[in-house]
Amino acid sequence: MPTAESGEAKGVVYETKDLNLWYGEHHALKHIHLTIYENKVTAIIGPSGCGKSTYIKTLNRMVELVPNVRIAGHLAYRGRNIFDPSYPVEQLRTQIGMVFQKPNPFPKSIYDNIAYGPRIHGIRNKKVLDEIVEKSLRGAALWDEVKDRLRDHAYGLSGGQQQRLCIARCLAIEPDVILMDEPTSALDPISTLKIEELIQELKKQYSIIIVTHNMQQAARISDKTAFFLNGEVIEYAETNKLFSNPADRRTEDYITGRFG
Repeated sequence: MPTAESGEAKGVVYETKDLNLWYGEHHALKHIHLTIYENKVTAIIGPSGCGKSTYIKTLNRMVELVPNVRIAGHLAYRGRNIFDPSYPVEQLRTQIGMVFQKPNPFPKSIYDNIAYGPRIHGIRNKKVLDEIVEKSLRGAALWDEVKDRLRDHAYGLSGGQQQRLCIARCLAIEPDVILMDEPTSALDPISTLKIEELIQELKKQYSIIIVTHNMQQAARISDKTAFFLNGEVIEYAETNKLFSNPADRRTEDYITGRFG
């Protein structure tokens, strides 16, 4: 069973044990064992169709929006089984923010994009909302670029700015974990670099799980890396170790470009 090194000083955010998931008859995740630690960047790599995105969408139960999904096994967030009927999915999702592959700002102003989540949670005080908007935009390294046009439509931002806006929108609800599903795949190299630098800052306060097709990116920004193949975790280790001295031949074949 692939494991990460034990003896972590930081706490466990997610504990996955023997997780299986089916889309109809298709067995998409097979006996997943994975421990995610707080204030770490955990990268998930692997070829297309290997189960990477399915796994992180299971972490906030978004995967259940897909018809004919069946899940078995144990998946605990902060020690609590996320599939427990007494655990409201809305409560889980306020703790688990998500940033998608393509920027998806709401068709609203920059300000209203950030204020949307807090308003949903009952915050109406303008001064409080102003503070949340500024703090979130600063947290996403976007404040200086947009502070004089907060009422402008979000669609007027560049692709890279829109993705940072989506990160700011995520920060506004003060999550514990941020899931990122290939957040830079649609961006140019300069915007990608800004997101990568931002991730390094964000991990001081948040636990980040990122799916990426870009192995160089995983090597640059992550602390731990899990290699998925055909719905299984083949190897999970400290990123430096996995890339420099993989324990499994299949991992070596993938990271050296023999397939994928």
